[in-house]
This record gives sequence, C-alpha cells and structure tokens, in this order.
Amino acid sequence: MTASNPVRDESLLSPGGPPPLGGAHLDSTAQLMNAITSQLGSQLSRVSIDGARRPAPPALVLVAHGSRDPRTLSTVRSLIERIRELRPHLAVHLGHIELNEPLLPDTLASLQSTQGTRTGEAVLVPLLLSRGYHVKRDIPEAAAAAAPLRTRVAAPLGPHPLLVETLYARLVEAGWRTRMSDSTRRASGIVLAAAGSRDPDAAVDTRRTAHLLAERLGVPVVPAYASAAAPTVAAAVRAMAARGRHRIAVASYFTAPGRFATECAAAAPWIAAEPLGDHPAMARLVLHRYDQAVATPEPAPERALATA
Repeated sequence: MTASNPVRDESLLSPGGPPPLGGAHLDSTAQLMNAITSQLGSQLSRVSIDGARRPAPPALVLVAHGSRDPRTLSTVRSLIERIRELRPHLAVHLGHIELNEPLLPDTLASLQSTQGTRTGEAVLVPLLLSRGYHVKRDIPEAAAAAAPLRTRVAAPLGPHPLLVETLYARLVEAGWRTRMSDSTRRASGIVLAAAGSRDPDAAVDTRRTAHLLAERLGVPVVPAYASAAAPTVAAAVRAMAARGRHRIAVASYFTAPGRFATECAAAAPWIAAEPLGDHPAMARLVLHRYDQAVATPEPAPERALATA
C-alpha cells in the first residue's frame, strides 16, 4: 500500500490550488493576473520579514474511518480538495482507520521520510464527530508508532457551531422551512441521527450538538443512533410523535454517505437531510482543529532521573 501524496509544492500542484502557469488555459488577462497573484501570495507567505524562508508547516493528516461504500471515499476526497483550496500551501494527506487505502499507518510511514514538513511533523485531524475509542485509542496509538515522526492529534470535529451550521444547511436543502408559523413550529421536531458508540463521552458530545441545533432551529432535537446506543431513529421518531410532534425531520450527523446514513434516512417520516459531506463549513472546521493543535504548546519531554 502506498500513502498519500508525494512531496511537492501544494500551491502549484495540488488539485485544489491555482492552476500551474505553464501550459494552463487562461482565457482572460484577469484570470492570468488572479493566478499570478494567488501563486505569488502563497510563495510570499513562506518568507519571513528578513527574507529567510519559513519552515513549512506541519502536514495535515485527515483521519477518516473508512467505508465499503464508494460514496464515502469520494466525499472525503472532495472535502480534502476544499481544504486545499482554503490553504493551498499546506500539505494535506489522507489516512484511514480501516476498510480503505491508504491506511493511517501507511500514510504516517510515508511522512517519516518527507523533507517538506517541519522537522517531520504532522497533525492528525480526526474526521470524527465525537470522542470515542478511535479518538482515544486507535489514532493516538498510530501516532505514537510513527516515531520519529513528530505528531499531534487534534480534537474531533464535534461538538462545534460549524457542525450546527452544516446540519442547518443540509436540512434547508432537504426542505426545512427557515420561516414557519407558531403552530407549525409546535408540530415540528428533529431527530439527530448519529453512528453511536459505547463510550459515554460520545453520547455527551452528540447531545451537546443536538442542544446547539435546537437553539438554532427553535424546535426540539433528539439524538438517536444507528448502532451501539439508544434510542434508535425509529424509536426517537415514535417518541416525538407521541408528544404531538408530527412534522419530524431526520438530520444526518454523519461525515459522508454510507450504510448507517442510508438506514437512518429511511426511518424519516417526513424529510431526511444529506450527511455533512464536503460542505464548505466542514473544510473550515478541519482547518480550525488543525490550527488549534498547532497552537497548543507541546508537553516538555520528561527528564531522566539522575543516577548517583
């Protein structure tokens, strides 16, 4: 198995960055000037005031779960392109926990010999929505095994207001009305469909997202799960209907299409939103988690005890 991208100037060659000047089809002077300005700005950002070249920032490794559904990988790749568009000078790589290539250990192994990252550094950003086993064990263990590559593990994406904005946008796309009468609001509700986990912290994070979404929409939002936790989406729908809420939508709290998202959507009595996917807010959130990790001071190495 091979891992992620070879070393290159992301501002010039990444699919999400501006097109190379040589041989590019530029149909106007304005387009040419925009390309020159974008590339020049990217290059100047690497030069300090005294003219010295700044070291490249740590690579961003987006850690996806992996899925047998081909739509999942396609969506993740599209999200990576959005990230590169927002920050063309940043090396962005992909690693999977399971089921898809490249697997995370292979991606990290390839970065151990990469000279384009700052002293061999990488920030692992989980494409996961809450705390759980993968965030607490699998990803840190893979990072530790990648030594001498210096790694940091960012926080999971959720909970965060940018996720709420993405959920809101997906619901509106599915037919949720941004304005409604009081009677319609009293009859409306949302079931927030998530993957589920046995880790209680995952449920805490999902409930927090449900609370934020309820504040955003002004209607009750109940979390429900595809596996490993209760209630199921169908049970949550029945409970909400029993309380007089018959205009029930399902918000898909999944990073990409897949079996769980499809099964949860099928239980919707009214509308079901698409998963979070490659929404622009998702790309901004990934970079936000990356920046947070970079800005966090690294713990000082433990000193060996002096021997007598």
